[in-house]
Amino acid sequence: MFQNEVYQLTYQALILILILSGPPIIISMILGLLVAVFQAATQIQEQTLSFTVKLFAVVVTLMLLGGWLSSQIVQYANTIFKNFPAWIS
Repeated sequence: MFQNEVYQLTYQALILILILSGPPIIISMILGLLVAVFQAATQIQEQTLSFTVKLFAVVVTLMLLGGWLSSQIVQYANTIFKNFPAWIS
């Protein structure tokens, strides 16, 4: 019984990681593509331009979605702590 719970919690944790890492990665990919097109069109070959834009976008995304991201993690942790006594008995 405990082994099935561990598998289920691991699966839920991996799905949670995928969901929570999605928005920053998607924003970074979209802005990276836009900057790459802009650089190709203007023939600007500055390497730090792409990095700076993506870094700024990820920081802003994490600031805007930080409350939701942390609430999802806290909800998952509360589920584990609430059900822990039932699993060990």
